[in-house]
Amino acid sequence: MISADGIPERAGFFGVLLALAACFVALGLWQIERRAWKHELVAAVESRIHAPAVPAPDPDAWRTINAEHDAYRRVTVTGRYVPGHETLVRGVSDLGAGYWVITPFDTGDFIVLINRGFITPEQRRSSRREPEGDLTVTGLLRMSEPGGGFLRDNDPKTDNWYSRDVAGIGAARGIVRSAPYFIDADAVPGGSNGPVGGLTVVRFADNHAAYALTWFAMALLSAFAAWRIVPRNRFIRRAFA
Repeated sequence: MISADGIPERAGFFGVLLALAACFVALGLWQIERRAWKHELVAAVESRIHAPAVPAPDPDAWRTINAEHDAYRRVTVTGRYVPGHETLVRGVSDLGAGYWVITPFDTGDFIVLINRGFITPEQRRSSRREPEGDLTVTGLLRMSEPGGGFLRDNDPKTDNWYSRDVAGIGAARGIVRSAPYFIDADAVPGGSNGPVGGLTVVRFADNHAAYALTWFAMALLSAFAAWRIVPRNRFIRRAFA
């Protein structure tokens, strides 16, 4: 079909294909940038995990805490566990399916939730007591996990938790002065019946190279389709002559 001004409609299709090719190239370049950022993030996290522990952020620093700069930082806190406020969060670890044991820890200045470790469903039915007295806990700073798990929302009314939602758990347990993060405690020697700490899995999805190749392949296909149109269209040939 020929338009009123004599320009074949195929010329418009040619322009669309070129625009698509440019968009696909831009998306591929963006994925390359994301891949570089992800590698920098992984290197930074690895450095934090193995660095000496520093005091956990106090209330003055809470406004500046973010995942990019603080997640998985090795921290230490001194204080006491708050008895009778344990929360079990469903999860999966190297030990299988079970529960993370989350317990409030009072530093005197604020309260922070400590993930003391992992227990199996069988251990859930066993009685547990928090360690008593003044303690120093060392572990990894973790960002809150609001909402719930995959396709399952946290339900404070029935005390069913599928993510370590700091604000949600704090509200359900009536905790005030609660830090906006929690701490994955390191493994503690002894105590075979207690939670197993030190099971934090540090894993970041890195599919950016595959995504970049996909976008570049789409760009090539679009460019090839546009090139195939050129020999068949005199208007386009004149425009690029």
